Amino acid sequence: MTDHDLNRRIDAIWRMESARVIATLARMLRDVGLAEDIAQDALVTALEKWPVDGIPDNPGAWLVTTARRRAIDRIRHGRMADQKHLQIAYELEYEQQERHEAEQASLDDPIGDDLLRLVFVACHPVLSREARVALTLRLLGGLTTAEIARAFLAAEPTIAQRIVRAKRTLSEAEVAFEVPRDEELNARLASVLEVIYLIFNEGYSATAGDDWLRPALCEEALRLGRILAGLMPAEDEVHGLVALMEIQASRSQARTSADGEPILLMDQDRARWDQLLIRRGLTALEQAERIATARNIERGPYTLQAAIAACHARAVTADDTDWAAISALYAELARQAPSPVVELNRAVAIAMHDGPEAGLDHANKIADEPVLKHYHLLPSVRGDLLFRLGRHDEAREEFERAAELTRNSRERALLLARAAQCHVDT
Repeated sequence: MTDHDLNRRIDAIWRMESARVIATLARMLRDVGLAEDIAQDALVTALEKWPVDGIPDNPGAWLVTTARRRAIDRIRHGRMADQKHLQIAYELEYEQQERHEAEQASLDDPIGDDLLRLVFVACHPVLSREARVALTLRLLGGLTTAEIARAFLAAEPTIAQRIVRAKRTLSEAEVAFEVPRDEELNARLASVLEVIYLIFNEGYSATAGDDWLRPALCEEALRLGRILAGLMPAEDEVHGLVALMEIQASRSQARTSADGEPILLMDQDRARWDQLLIRRGLTALEQAERIATARNIERGPYTLQAAIAACHARAVTADDTDWAAISALYAELARQAPSPVVELNRAVAIAMHDGPEAGLDHANKIADEPVLKHYHLLPSVRGDLLFRLGRHDEAREEFERAAELTRNSRERALLLARAAQCHVDT
């Protein structure tokens, strides 16, 4: 094996194991920042030893054991050797002896309580949305600061500072390394689901840059969602979010041309949709709906959005789409989670079911909402509906405004092409 191949394999192992190593240390040290530092020390040791000794049979167990020893050494001999941390060090040693066999068995389980605790800490509402996203990708995704910066087209120092501040905030707020209970669980779970979906959406429709899609972010969000579903199998909205992401991700190959140009949903070659992802999504949706029915509760917002996505997935052709069902689902979503963005999507469904005039009327009702003032999809939708009504001059103005507002170069080119089409068809 070449050095390059070995380093790639070690990198892949780290991506799979780092969250579990950090989670194990964070439970013991009560400090996420310190846990990540020591986990990185263990990785450095692996990079030094594995090329010489070979990769161990159970690399995850090796990393955890090495990290434990590093934790004890660092606490005892470092600047943190106060009474509190020395006591932690003794506890670590005791646990290492008393629980060695149990730990080895648990390391074969890819998910567990420590990992679930880490999810809730990284997504804690005490942090800003941007900080939660960056910290989640760092701690749970194993992404480097540079990789996160590239994914979000941000400066690397900005992301680094965001992560440092997030860890400091968690420490200063003395956030407990635990899964919340009862009423607090629902509020905190909403934050976790929001973070995962934010990551997915940035990959599915990049807000800025030269690429329409960033598949790596979609894959990371799906991985996190699937892990969460395994950790919390009785939560309907967890399965609802997974269903939504699976079905949306199924369209990825059909969403761009060979040159990377965007292809809108109704124009996509549905033969290129990934049927395996669709089946997985529909199964997750059934699970979400089954849980909601058993608990005698309404379908939640993620489950409703997954049901909308399922309507598209079940349609063999664009003309087969059940727009009546989609319109009804959006009405229910707007009742449960009212927002101008939901209403804008509802306007599209109304237009497809009742005609562009009805859709435009609905879009116009929300046109003055402050949150939509700089939202490029409002003029984009209005442009499409005006074009379908033959009001091409007005449509061109809307498309041009949408092109000015978007920060994604691929989307801007698409919108300007649509604006030019208004000239041709006038």
